[in-house]
Amino acid sequence: MSAVDTLAEPAPSTTPTLREGAFGHATGLACRECGHQIALGPHYACPECFGPLEIAYDFPAITREEIEAGPANIWRYKALLPVPTDIEQSPNMEPGYTRLLKAHNLGAQLGIDNLWVKDDSTNPTNSFKDRVVACALSAAREFGSKVFACPSTGNLANAVAAAGARAGIKTVVFIPSNLEKPKQVNSAVYTESLVAVNGNYDDVNKLASEIAGEEDGWAFVNVNVRPYYAEGSKTLGYEIAEQLGWRLPDQIVIPVASGSQLTKVDKAFGELIKLGLVEDKPYKVFGAQATGCSPVSVAFKGGTNVVRPVKPDTIAKSLAIGNPADGPYVLDICRRTGGAVEDITDDEVREGILLLARTEGIFTETAGGTTVGVLKKLVDTGQLDPTLETVVINTGMGLKTLDAISDQVGPAATIEPSYDAFAATGLA
Repeated sequence: MSAVDTLAEPAPSTTPTLREGAFGHATGLACRECGHQIALGPHYACPECFGPLEIAYDFPAITREEIEAGPANIWRYKALLPVPTDIEQSPNMEPGYTRLLKAHNLGAQLGIDNLWVKDDSTNPTNSFKDRVVACALSAAREFGSKVFACPSTGNLANAVAAAGARAGIKTVVFIPSNLEKPKQVNSAVYTESLVAVNGNYDDVNKLASEIAGEEDGWAFVNVNVRPYYAEGSKTLGYEIAEQLGWRLPDQIVIPVASGSQLTKVDKAFGELIKLGLVEDKPYKVFGAQATGCSPVSVAFKGGTNVVRPVKPDTIAKSLAIGNPADGPYVLDICRRTGGAVEDITDDEVREGILLLARTEGIFTETAGGTTVGVLKKLVDTGQLDPTLETVVINTGMGLKTLDAISDQVGPAATIEPSYDAFAATGLA
């Protein structure tokens, strides 16, 4: 099995000289396919087999109390991330430690006894991407990068542009030209260098890889510093466990775009078990996709390990990655834990948005609508046990995807300013 991207990694022009402790307790980069290890640097593909690289660590002993004494953001987990011990001293967006809400109303609606919503829409740019970008920004600083950049389906562009502004580093962000207008505005307000590309996300990502190979000193967060960037998603898993009283949920439902978030939450749970911070117990991981871009769900249902690329056609644009790099690993995790990967139609995505808003007062974007809609489908089809403690992740704010539901909602009535007119509506 391989999750190798179609493009080989460009060789960096120089190997950066790193300061002591630049990446905390990270010891190197390890290939997820063949296990080959190389030194820390701006690399993302194994020189032996071209498999994807991830961070290897030598973690110290760490206690719950030490973590709890840290700041109310992701840096409380800095000992478990590829960042320096003085990370708080560098200007950054300080994301994370978002709320974990007991979803009584949504649970009652779906018949789930014990349901929680991890609401990452309250991050600085209103999505979970602030977490991964913070780790990528730290790596870019340590490598001496002069430009902070990304290809994006929207939320990542927002986060990169804002983080670059805060850090005082030039940012250039690339998006599909048909991206939702609010997401374009949310990027352009932070940077003058927003580039719209005619094509889908996979076209934009290919262009970013080409630029990374040609331009020296550019840190593309999800290309040449991807191993560091991806580790930021682990903080979702850490927070969920800590906020549950240092325990793992029985079941968790996670949206799947590239698949990195799901794989890193699972990695976080494994690290917490290994470090003795939580009890070792079984848990099930479920992935959520929109039917119009569901290559991982199709592979799961087909019983294959091969994730075949598709051309996205869905309103859930933040999940519209037709060739997900971590797709095969998502399959591994969902099968290993006894979970599943499921998909829903665009109409069901809209229903999921309204369901979460009208039960829990959380306005989610299309990715969250997908996750909530898949949660409902998993219960309806008997794939998820409604008697077990379950967490569903909301990754972003609905104000960014207003077009998805703007024609679905509106005034219940338009009346003259009199009590009789109001009474005639039957709303009293």
